[in-house]
Amino acid sequence: MSRNKVVSIGLLLWYVAVSVWMAQAPVDPQFWLIASILPAAFVVLLIATHRFLPLSHTSHALITAFLTLHTIGVHYTYAEVPIGLWLDQVLHLGRNHFDRVVHFSFGFLLAYPMEELFRLSASIRGWVVYYLPVMTVLGLSGLWEIIESWVARAVHPELGVTYLGSQGDVWDAQKDMAAALYGALLSMTLLLVVRALRGAETALESEAAFSE
Repeated sequence: MSRNKVVSIGLLLWYVAVSVWMAQAPVDPQFWLIASILPAAFVVLLIATHRFLPLSHTSHALITAFLTLHTIGVHYTYAEVPIGLWLDQVLHLGRNHFDRVVHFSFGFLLAYPMEELFRLSASIRGWVVYYLPVMTVLGLSGLWEIIESWVARAVHPELGVTYLGSQGDVWDAQKDMAAALYGALLSMTLLLVVRALRGAETALESEAAFSE
C-alpha cells in the first residue's frame, strides 16, 4: 500500500470520526442535517473518483482541514461556535467571525487541490493554472450563497436565518465571497512564490554542477 493511500485513508477516518462526534446533540439538528448533505456528497465523490483523479496527500489533508472546520461550524451553527464567541468578547469584533474564517479557509485550503486537479486532468500550464482555481473558488462561493438563499426561503423563517448565518449583516454574502477570494489569492500567491524559489534553487544547482 502506497504512502499516499495510507495517508488518504487516515484522513478519511479522521473526517468520519469528527463527523460522528459532531453529530452528537447538535445545537440545531435540522440545520446540521441540511448543512451536512453537500460535504458528505463531496466526500463520496472523492472516494468514487480517486482512481481516475489521484490527488496528492497534501490536497487530501487540505480538504480534510476545511471539512473539519465546516463540521464544527454546523454542529454549533456558525453564529454560536464557542471559539468565535470568545474572540468576539476578547477583541470586541461585534459578531462571531468563525463563519468568515471558514469562508476564507474555503479559498485558502481548497485552491491548491483545485490547481492540482486542473494541472493533472487537463494538463494546464502557465498563468492559467493559478487563475482557474481563484475563479473557481469565486464561482463556487457565489453558487453557495445562492443555494443558501434557496434553502432559507424553502424552510421556516427561523431556520432560514440560522442557515444564512448573516448575524444581522446585510453585506454578509458579499463579505463571505470576498473572504474566499482573498484566501484563494493568498494560496496561489504562496504557491507561485514557492515554485519560483524552487526553480531558482534548481537553476543555481545546475549552474554550480556545470562550473565544476
